[in-house]
Amino acid sequence: MTRADLPLKDSVALVTGGGSGIGLGCALRFAADGAHVVIAGRSLDRLRGAVTEIERVAAAGVRVAYAVTDVTDEAQVEAAVAQAAGLGPLRAVVASAGGNTTMGPLTQMDTAKWRDTVELNVTGTMLVLKHTARLMAGAGGGSFVAISSIASSNTHRWFGAYGVSKAGIDHLVKLAADELGASGVRVNSILPGLVATDMVDAVTQGGPVLDDYMACTPLGRVGQTEDIASLAAFLVGPESTWITGQNINVDGGHHLRRGPDFRAFLEPVFGADGLRGIVAPAPAAEGN
Repeated sequence: MTRADLPLKDSVALVTGGGSGIGLGCALRFAADGAHVVIAGRSLDRLRGAVTEIERVAAAGVRVAYAVTDVTDEAQVEAAVAQAAGLGPLRAVVASAGGNTTMGPLTQMDTAKWRDTVELNVTGTMLVLKHTARLMAGAGGGSFVAISSIASSNTHRWFGAYGVSKAGIDHLVKLAADELGASGVRVNSILPGLVATDMVDAVTQGGPVLDDYMACTPLGRVGQTEDIASLAAFLVGPESTWITGQNINVDGGHHLRRGPDFRAFLEPVFGADGLRGIVAPAPAAEGN
């Protein structure tokens, strides 16, 4: 199949987290492959800029729209899904919205931030799946792709809730694939390694943490959003119709080795003892 064949022609794709990074990369690829695309995210300005970027590469006749959406808000998710369905048959969904606010040792974890990260990554993905799968199941099928992380398959020390929540996404994918296969809905996840996006600029600009990533990556380079979008396009396209319930690493082989060492970033903040779980005692209260 060649790009000229427009494998996604006349279908509709919804991409959460589509204003930047991997989500935007997927939206760009889908529009170039002929799909009408709705991108969802929390930043209006970012979404507007992304729509302009997508329109530059979109195939002839492709429509591109945005929906300001917090994926942890079920009513907003429902509205975004309804907007996408208004463009035609919803056949492709990428759940890319996610993040992490819990860098640091578990023994000093901010519990509220832990909950926020789990809510964003796991519950947010579930809500998008819940409301898009209803439509796809009722219409005879479709493909849902969740963006997970190598932090799901390989422990990343001091990443807090991030890897745990991404592992939750991977299990959600298997559960959904088992339930929804009877309705022709396929569900898979992609586990990226280090991909050059704004979120990881501090790493990809260079230094000991990037050096450690490269030492753990057999193919020896940082990934690009196109690397992830290529697999996403395959998973939502006509060549993968017997693939479901898979958690697929796209990481240059990083999963074959170990998670990265973020000591250079975190030891100055928490100290060497803090990184191995030791918590300094609280100062004694002064007497009256």
